[in-house]
Amino acid sequence: MKLGIFNMGSGISDPATLRTIAEAAESSGLESLWCGEHVVLPKPRVAPSPADPEHHFLHPSVVLSYLAACTETLKLGTGIVLIAQRNAVVLAKEFASVDVLSGGRVILGIGAGYLQPEFDAIGAPFRERGRRTDEAIDAMRALWTEDDPSFEGEFWQFSGIDAHPRPTTPGGVPIHIGGHSEAALRRAAQRGQGWYGWMQDPEQTADYVRRLNGLADQVGRPAELGEIEITITPPARLTSDAVELYREAGAHRLVSLATPTERSMLHAVEHLASLSG
Repeated sequence: MKLGIFNMGSGISDPATLRTIAEAAESSGLESLWCGEHVVLPKPRVAPSPADPEHHFLHPSVVLSYLAACTETLKLGTGIVLIAQRNAVVLAKEFASVDVLSGGRVILGIGAGYLQPEFDAIGAPFRERGRRTDEAIDAMRALWTEDDPSFEGEFWQFSGIDAHPRPTTPGGVPIHIGGHSEAALRRAAQRGQGWYGWMQDPEQTADYVRRLNGLADQVGRPAELGEIEITITPPARLTSDAVELYREAGAHRLVSLATPTERSMLHAVEHLASLSG
């Protein structure tokens, strides 16, 4: 089982602390570091906002670039980037750049988003987020993989352009789809190298894996995407028994959520290392 830790740059923005945690994770044999994204948060906090408006969220491509410079082997993932709020052409450049600087260690976890006040502040259309998400994935892959990139969609159109450097990862930066709706699962089966499940126990994970495999058969999953890699953030502290239950459920990676303080994160790293040992 691959083991990683969440909250890098979420709640913690001190560079020395981030470096300390990253170096500890790498020396302990963990597989990956993960961050989330919110450009703004509603003030005052309203449901379903995940954090108070004063909560620190470093920009994903910035914090992952910093973590890439602090480490040599760890995978660096987003769980998740809110792709429907982004310009797909700019986002493709951002993560191709992080991929190159990290030596191909980036996983781009994406989701359509769910906080309308955030969409309103950015000027992104909330009701179009599903269609924009699907199209953005296709547009980014065109920029990453085509000799002469071109795209003709509802929201993005380009031709007669190019964007270098290309990602070092064959096929472009791996895209993992977050979300539990039927649309998100179908998107993962049809367009993603993986699926990210947030706060799922082993039983829920097994159910989602069954649904994803069924959808992959229905949509005719492209062979070049390979098996759907399943990443889960558990709702509770992991034990060795729980790791085995997740393995049996079909998970490939567990990303533990720790309280965003240096002490708590380092304790979480130590605990995860004991499970992997």
